[in-house]
Amino acid sequence: MIGLGLERMPEQYSDDRDGDRPVAPGLKTRFEEMKMLSVEEQIASLTRKVDALQAEADIRRIVSRYMFLCDVPMPEPDAEGGKRIDLILELFSDDAQWEGVGAYYDNQFGKKQGKAALRQHFEGFFAPREPQMILNCHYLTCEHIAVNGDSAEGTWVHFQPWIFSDGTSLLRSSRLYNAFKRENDVWKMSRYRTENVFVAPLPKEWWDFIPAESILMRDAAA
Repeated sequence: MIGLGLERMPEQYSDDRDGDRPVAPGLKTRFEEMKMLSVEEQIASLTRKVDALQAEADIRRIVSRYMFLCDVPMPEPDAEGGKRIDLILELFSDDAQWEGVGAYYDNQFGKKQGKAALRQHFEGFFAPREPQMILNCHYLTCEHIAVNGDSAEGTWVHFQPWIFSDGTSLLRSSRLYNAFKRENDVWKMSRYRTENVFVAPLPKEWWDFIPAESILMRDAAA
């Protein structure tokens, strides 16, 4: 076999033509299926699998990058203000949708489509206001990504503490149902769709310390 790793199987799990050694459950059937394919078919099959894995990795980076760029304080140096929004919009396709759905988010966020509308949405969210938001950190979990050629969809759950300068704070959680498409071999987010799970007020000034800025990525040694 070529490039399948089956030629290096432990002896006790190797293909048993004489029926004298045990075979790992399910492995013998897969081994026999692969033997029926030509080398070209095996390579094509593995190429599709590697492509899907690479797509999942790219999509995972898009979503985690989005959350990172929405954090407060901003962890990335020199990315405040309009630069933050520019970096966020780089993750989206030109025709992307950003939509808040459900009883809580319909009136708060609504639906925006196209980069101009998305820019307006983010400018409104990050605009200075009182009380000032002094902390917003995103925690992402429950990932499921399904890739289908040059398109994909994924679901996540995230939660985030919002803390404000007047001492008030909330714990928020949302579900995400996002879509992605590959354009010129680059994956972009084409739909960001979110629904509220809960909003929970937290006790006033429950925290001990919140940094005024993040220096994690400044002057870090290579």
